[in-house]
Amino acid sequence: MIHLYTGEGKGKTTAAIGLCVRAVGRGYSVCFSQFMKGNDTGELHVLESLSNVEILRSRKNYGFYASMSEADKEELTEVHNSILDSLLEKVGSGACRMVIMDELTYPVKWGLLDMEKLETLLEMGKEGSTGNVEIVITGRDAKDFLKNAADYITQMECVRHPYEKGIAAREGIEF
Repeated sequence: MIHLYTGEGKGKTTAAIGLCVRAVGRGYSVCFSQFMKGNDTGELHVLESLSNVEILRSRKNYGFYASMSEADKEELTEVHNSILDSLLEKVGSGACRMVIMDELTYPVKWGLLDMEKLETLLEMGKEGSTGNVEIVITGRDAKDFLKNAADYITQMECVRHPYEKGIAAREGIEF
């Protein structure tokens, strides 16, 4: 089935990682992919230590979309499509029982990936498909086609956040 964690609130990636840990605890192999992220985040250090988790992401931090050059956008699109290719191969071969696509909603919104590849992957996560894979998607502003594909949708709502008081993201809490 397909899970979608979306909304303005904190906790989308954290919820996906919770599912990852639960799945690994039951012997699943998990492909944890990140889109738009290349910076070091604390969860990566733990996920790298789990034998059933493979991490697929950019090794380069491109920064925020608004500050990217056209060359950066093209390069990042290639990285995203390479991640999708790897996920399709792993799911198709049965090597991956859960796929997490963290921050996927952003490259969908900005056209930084091949939509046909993504749609093929989502078909593999639909109930009754031959893919036998659980798909988890995170990110704000999920497009309607992602919402329509999802079996589970969790909308994270921000009620209060220290950023509103000018407190910057803190290591070990936000990253």
